[in-house]
Amino acid sequence: MDTDESVLHSSSAKSSLNIALHPLPILNISEHFTRVRLNKKQSTPFILGGLLGTQTGRDVEIVNTFELAVDELPADGSGSRNVNHAFFSARRDQYKQVFPSLDFIGWYTVSQTLDHSHVAIHEQFVAYHPTPLLLVLSPASTPEQKEAQILPFKAYEPVVEIKERKQRTVYVEAAWNVETGEAERIAVDWTAKGGEGGSSLASHLQTQRAAIKMLHDRIVVLVEYVTALIAGQAKPDHDILRSLSALVASIPASQNKYFREEFETEEADVLLTSYLSSLTKTQSTLSDIVDKYLTTIDTSGPGGRMKRRQETFGPGMRGMRGMSGFDDGTGWMRG
Repeated sequence: MDTDESVLHSSSAKSSLNIALHPLPILNISEHFTRVRLNKKQSTPFILGGLLGTQTGRDVEIVNTFELAVDELPADGSGSRNVNHAFFSARRDQYKQVFPSLDFIGWYTVSQTLDHSHVAIHEQFVAYHPTPLLLVLSPASTPEQKEAQILPFKAYEPVVEIKERKQRTVYVEAAWNVETGEAERIAVDWTAKGGEGGSSLASHLQTQRAAIKMLHDRIVVLVEYVTALIAGQAKPDHDILRSLSALVASIPASQNKYFREEFETEEADVLLTSYLSSLTKTQSTLSDIVDKYLTTIDTSGPGGRMKRRQETFGPGMRGMRGMSGFDDGTGWMRG
């Protein structure tokens, strides 16, 4: 990642901080960046968030993150971004209630370079932490980083540099390493496999795929054996040949006329059962809708209920009732 040297310490010294980065912040920052990039359709959109963790002496542990609201730059690009401090304080206090052992220790962003705009944002966080760390995600990794499978993150510690009798804030790069617990390893492995939201269906399909692959591999071995046998490159084994002959002889049974008829009959029975079940559910739903409709209409007045039923079911309703009784003129049926 190219960095503006004016905001880095003039010397090539490294920070003495021992930073342990957990998987959750990595996943959170990556998800935040990907979501904003897709929404704004920008290759490198600006994002901002806070880092939560613990610090004991020079040992820093980054455990969690949270997103922050920031004012957008004017259309002409002038000025600097301002952090929404009310939103920051509310979100920090919410996380403090859930994770009382974690404190605000820094902030993160996405950038290919570091410049004075990052120092301006840093000064807004000094009121909450004297030396807030900066974690930068650089999505455009170098070929060397991709080949070495290095995560595109860099950590920086702010320090005060006195140069030419002037005091200014600069950054010193700090080394970091990924630290995971047993629960985090399980969660990351589960996420890397795409989760198990598909559950039974995905498991069933994977089992079927493994079985088909195994069958294919064994068929390939048999074909290679027969090919080598025909070419005279393999010694014939009569037990294997008899087993192959029996296997080949059983294959046409699946194309037998009676087998196809029985198979198609069973398939039709299964489909018919499925259609009947769907029809029953539809009829039950329609019956519930009719009952609710009849409940909501006005049933007062002579013949009101029967009139509504006839309007709902049609004039045939009176004839259907007449099969088991007669209409006494009030709209009610007498047996």
